Amino acid sequence: MTFWDYLLWLFWVYITIACIWIFITVIVDVFRDHTLNGWMKALWVLFLVFVPFLGTFIYLIARGRQMSERRMDEYRQARFQNDEYIRDVAGSSSSPAAEIEKAKQLLDSGALSPAEFEALKAKALAKA
Repeated sequence: MTFWDYLLWLFWVYITIACIWIFITVIVDVFRDHTLNGWMKALWVLFLVFVPFLGTFIYLIARGRQMSERRMDEYRQARFQNDEYIRDVAGSSSSPAAEIEKAKQLLDSGALSPAEFEALKAKALAKA
């Protein structure tokens, strides 16, 4: 086996892995597409299984834009959920002393009554 045979073999392995990756991505997208009904999903899967290259090319041409839009919506939703989680965790990690200090500032500014201040103070101390 010469060096060029090795490079040719490596090229075909790369092409095979890339094709498998694209086929799997398209099949996953078919099942994630909420605009397709069950029969259309079944037809696309049959088309992709029996004529994989042609089916993939047709799918990418016909539905490629929606495929990328769905992917971007998934990324946006995941980022939003991650940001909400971070805000939730960061907001709930304040110490009881910091919460009491905030409540005291609100009491001094007149935004809270003494009874409300005592309730917030008790709540902050209960967390500790």
